[in-house]
Amino acid sequence: MSIDLTTKFLPYVDEMFSTESKKSLLTNQDFDWTGAHTVKVYKISTTTMNDYDRAGTGSGATGSRYGTVASLNATTEELTLSKDRSFTFAIDKLDTDETAQQLAAASALARQQREVIIPEVDKYVYSEMCENAGTAPAALTLTSENIYSEILKASQALDDAEVPETNRVLLVTPAVYLLMKQCPDITMETEIGNDMRLKGVVSNLDGANVIKVPAARLPENFGFLLVHPSATVAPTKLEDYKIHQDPPGISGSLVEGRIVYDAFVLDNKKKALYYQANKAAAAG
Repeated sequence: MSIDLTTKFLPYVDEMFSTESKKSLLTNQDFDWTGAHTVKVYKISTTTMNDYDRAGTGSGATGSRYGTVASLNATTEELTLSKDRSFTFAIDKLDTDETAQQLAAASALARQQREVIIPEVDKYVYSEMCENAGTAPAALTLTSENIYSEILKASQALDDAEVPETNRVLLVTPAVYLLMKQCPDITMETEIGNDMRLKGVVSNLDGANVIKVPAARLPENFGFLLVHPSATVAPTKLEDYKIHQDPPGISGSLVEGRIVYDAFVLDNKKKALYYQANKAAAAG
């Protein structure tokens, strides 16, 4: 005797894990691209200090008691948006009905944003920051014994460049964060406000907020990145997502999306980014 056993499909989707973007903690939105594809930012030079000529021995049209009159340079740097990305997919009306409403346009769009769009934008922004960091020493093998001294070197580099001490952020992978936890010399402040924890801050080290980001969203061989948010502008000019119901040629939903974004490290603020590559990450 044979028995046909029942197969039951539950109205549940086994979603992939994903993390929210934390780039807002490391970047800024200081510039406005509304009505423009390119923004130009001025860079103004300064002049040297002189010894005041109290006796008035200076002569000529360009000479005075204050010294020789200098001209200031006013150059510009262009910030042109380069990432114009899109996607589209269709969901048949019967596919929605016959999967207990689990294959629905709205939930599929949210999944696309969560699992595809946010990771892509994050990876691009972090890559631009690492590539354009003002200080990037040679890669080394980070261990629990040297991690603290290397972070202190990064902090010193930002101090010497007169980068503001407030609002600094230390970006690490989970593996490097583990090294920090294993280092006997590191005492991290874990009494972080709930509002900052919701944004992704896990602790504070020497005044810098520490955030963890999955290694998949960071450049290969990433060690750590100490930054001040003022250095990187990360605009998202356009986010346009549409669900068309029963468009011509499709019985169901047509989903379309477009996002225009970029990341720019300002020339005069590059020293506010210190990137340390990790040889151990490459070996792993």
